[in-house]
Amino acid sequence: MLLTVSLAMMLAASPAADPVGAGRKAYSQCLASQIQPSLEKKLTLGDFQSSMKKACADKEVPFHAAIVAADKADGMSEKAAQADADDQISEYVDKITSEYEDYNKPG
Repeated sequence: MLLTVSLAMMLAASPAADPVGAGRKAYSQCLASQIQPSLEKKLTLGDFQSSMKKACADKEVPFHAAIVAADKADGMSEKAAQADADDQISEYVDKITSEYEDYNKPG
């Protein structure tokens, strides 16, 4: 019984979910999930990028907003926070695009 009470107290005291971490996970999973179907459809690189952007827009928006909010809470200006969020999203898109290119290489 004591263990149950202790566990319940620990769970109640757990910090709220990290919106940046949750957004990062959802966005990166969405991007990665676009590779295989796009390979099967034999999409060009440009079509893949366009398709990926559309498919993951609903994950990108909250991830971007979470980064901006966290950066501003840490004292960044709006402009710097927006640039940081844009950079982070670009890094994920570039990574998945690079993976798609690697899978598409003849070999």
